[in-house]
Amino acid sequence: MFYWREPGSQRCDRGGLEFGDGLERIVGSAEVTELSVRQNLLAFLSGDGKVTAVLLDGQGEEGQKQTQTSAEGKTTGSYKRFIIPLKERVQFLSSGKDHVVLVSEAGTVREWTYSAQSNIPRSFSNLTNRQISQVACGKDHSVVLTKDGQLFTWGENSGGQLGLGKGEPSSLSPKLLKSLCGIPLAQISAGGDHSFALSLSGTVFGWGRNSAGQLGLGDREDRHVPACVRSLNQKKTVFISCGEDHTAALTKGGLVFTFGSGCYGQLGHNSFRDELRPRLLSGLWGSEVSQIACGRHHTLALVRSSNTVFSFGCGEQGQLGNGQRTNQCVPLPVRLLPDSRQDQTVERVFAGGDLSVACCTKEGEIVSAGSSPALCEGTSVLDDQLLDRWILDCEKANAWNKVKREIRRMFSSASCINGSFVDKSQDKHYTTSDNYSGLDLSLARCAFEKLAKKQKILLEVESVVERDLLPSLENTAAAGVEALRAYLILPELLRVLRKIQRGTQLTIVLASAIVKLDQESQNVLTNLWTRLPYYYYRTLVMTFHSVATHFVSRMTTEICNNWNEASPPLHVLQKLYDINSQRNTRLTDDRFYIKEVNDFFYTISPNTTDEEFEVAVNFIKNVNFLLPFPFILDMRSKCKLFICLQIQQQLLVPPPCANSLCVNRKTVLADTLTYLKSNIHNFCFPLKVKFLLEDGFDAGGLRTEFFRLLSQDLTEASSLIQASEDSGLFWFSPDTTSGTTDGFYYFGVICGMAFYNQCYLNIGFPLALFKKLLHLSPTLSDLEELSPVEARGLKDLLTEDEDVVEDLYLDFTVQDIELIPHGQEIPVTKVNRRKYVDLYVDHFFNKSVEYQFKEFERGFNCGNYCSFWAMFLPEELRLLLYGTCEYEWRELQKIATYKGCGPSDVLIQNFWTVFFELSEELQKKFLVFMYASDRLPVGSLSQLRLRIVRHDYEDADERFPVAQTCFGTLDLPNYSNIDVLRERLVHAVTCCEVFGQV
Repeated sequence: MFYWREPGSQRCDRGGLEFGDGLERIVGSAEVTELSVRQNLLAFLSGDGKVTAVLLDGQGEEGQKQTQTSAEGKTTGSYKRFIIPLKERVQFLSSGKDHVVLVSEAGTVREWTYSAQSNIPRSFSNLTNRQISQVACGKDHSVVLTKDGQLFTWGENSGGQLGLGKGEPSSLSPKLLKSLCGIPLAQISAGGDHSFALSLSGTVFGWGRNSAGQLGLGDREDRHVPACVRSLNQKKTVFISCGEDHTAALTKGGLVFTFGSGCYGQLGHNSFRDELRPRLLSGLWGSEVSQIACGRHHTLALVRSSNTVFSFGCGEQGQLGNGQRTNQCVPLPVRLLPDSRQDQTVERVFAGGDLSVACCTKEGEIVSAGSSPALCEGTSVLDDQLLDRWILDCEKANAWNKVKREIRRMFSSASCINGSFVDKSQDKHYTTSDNYSGLDLSLARCAFEKLAKKQKILLEVESVVERDLLPSLENTAAAGVEALRAYLILPELLRVLRKIQRGTQLTIVLASAIVKLDQESQNVLTNLWTRLPYYYYRTLVMTFHSVATHFVSRMTTEICNNWNEASPPLHVLQKLYDINSQRNTRLTDDRFYIKEVNDFFYTISPNTTDEEFEVAVNFIKNVNFLLPFPFILDMRSKCKLFICLQIQQQLLVPPPCANSLCVNRKTVLADTLTYLKSNIHNFCFPLKVKFLLEDGFDAGGLRTEFFRLLSQDLTEASSLIQASEDSGLFWFSPDTTSGTTDGFYYFGVICGMAFYNQCYLNIGFPLALFKKLLHLSPTLSDLEELSPVEARGLKDLLTEDEDVVEDLYLDFTVQDIELIPHGQEIPVTKVNRRKYVDLYVDHFFNKSVEYQFKEFERGFNCGNYCSFWAMFLPEELRLLLYGTCEYEWRELQKIATYKGCGPSDVLIQNFWTVFFELSEELQKKFLVFMYASDRLPVGSLSQLRLRIVRHDYEDADERFPVAQTCFGTLDLPNYSNIDVLRERLVHAVTCCEVFGQV
């Protein structure tokens, strides 16, 4: 052991270094296994388990006071030595200004204080039976890290060095630092009045006094709770050392960053100024530093490859080992070993107060655990060795209790779970960020599959996670990515539990914990889910989907008034569904459907039993519960649900005396506007339509015909919308100025009424309209649908070379309208072209038609009385309002039923022969004849109803087919031959409007 401090004692001629006669006189002949020094208090642990505290330059009567003399007999300093009385062997220790914290091999934590009345160390009841991993003492405070990842602090809190929050007083007893709960920690460090914690993935947290920037946060404001030193993110930090008011960080690659006070040169940047952010120590560039140590105002760096210790900073007490009392602002080597001791290797360096110590070993000697980065023991983690031992011991009666204790210790700790399964291949875990968890989930999958081989262990794990781990996750809300890893790991446990029909309650508790996360943590978790590999994302979805299905399916088969248990997994599924479209590898929407709910809407029939009917009534009564989760329903079920909700609303208000609209076929649009402006219509109830001078009762068919005719008038005679020359789709006319007309409002009312009444408007709107109704932003792809030529030009702009972009001479204007302030003066370049395109699309869909759409939206919400239409997707909204035109004509024959005849009758065979011979235009006219519209519902022709009724007339050949559009019934006379049938059918479908037979 070598140390250097005050020159004048026995010195090496080559460096002012004290050795042998100096420190050995203090420590005696015993082997020193652990050493710590802070200011003038030095504590060391002997190989025989004794702990000695030494007050250097000590004064007073207590302890063993000795005077040190040089070879010439001169007094060079005094010290007091105290043997700290302990019954247990001490494992490691740390010293503060006047106190020493000791941790026994049994895990007991004790504190010895120099100024105390008694020399006997005190213990702490709240640290009893905790396995301690590390201890670090500042000047007047202490920090302890347990193996299960919990951090306890106590002592002075004047600068926030306890990290407990602003206004928290100093504490004599350890208090849990909750804000770092869940973070798997690798190391802790304490300085004068500041503290640091380092995570397993290299994230650095600092708190306490920051007067000189010693927290590295870019300012001088004290922090009363841990703050992430973002400047060190992804630097692969492996060790932190704190001085009085400066800090040094060591990376895995041997680089050193220093920050804080530099008034003595202790930062090594060839200056005496403070550094408020971590700055790379360029003076050691090219030397792979293996260890660092900060004294009060000086710093040591060990380069083991060259067996060299570098020092810099305050040298007033000779602590730099250069034989002088001058300060030094650049790292310079200390000559440690005389020629006769070249067989020794420097293994560890210590710095504290104004003292520096180097511990050396001869070849073959073993160094004890200490302040070297490689030797720091942090949070415990799961590994194959531990799992194998559990599996081996679980069947041994005398070992099972120990296994259970270890399972509880490991799986009750969020820190332990979060620190397990990190991806250390190519140091990937050091790149942990808001977008990358740092996990290798294949390790987690293998681990839980291994545990599943012993169901006894698996069930114990399930119990501990549910009882202890998940409730503790509430404290990890603001701790960051590493504290959120459990939410990615636990679904792998649930995956193996699901195979043995277990884990339902655990899934609910996990979902509840996710839902309760603060918004910032939820955003981070969403980012991680979005980038999760496909198979693990699928597992995540299946985990919550299976439990949600379990509870929701119960609602469809039994009377259940408490649906709260299904809510948490459904909310998590909603989040997973929302991000699904953003993922590179998506799941199909049917992965989120709950089949039992979809089936429910088709199970009610005349054969339904009283019990089934009662369950169905109860389900429909509570069906509002499903509204926030429309993704679990397919489109057809959403339509059924929408109808149920309409009926619910209609039951709450008295029916209107009349809700009927009488229109002339030639003035449909004008008559409709007159009716709407009279404000007599009750939008909650279906619209009833009557055509002037025509007979007919509206059971749906007349209404369908009305909206078909209305669509024609809107597209042909209205100036509110215009068709794109490229696509033929319709969009708002941007030339209409604000306040000049209420036409857009009533246009919206008409569209809303059509949707509410399940009728089609044959107006080709782009998907962008329905996105805007759902408050989603249209994109360049939406512009490509509406105006392909315009969009193609913008897409080309994004891919052109820089020279071509500049030659286009574009600026931030569209048709002389500035997209941004002074846009006419800002040219479009390769750098800002994406912004230009985004602003162009925004102008096209939003700014240029802001008034038009606002009025249309207001009208749509009025006409569509049931606000639950928002549960549909944009694509579904368009399909329900516009219908589809995908015709599989053979489907019509498949769905046909017959009365008074059969499919093998000559009349029916002739009918289908004629129908399939018709041109598509005539076939579509047949649909208008039969159903008042050629637009088809979801599922196309297979969702229609066609009932062909044979009528035997004596003058059948003189009659025409008759369609009852409300009921999908075709009255077909018994024509004598196929030619007559063809002529009568074609005439009927071509001229049906002339008859008014609708």
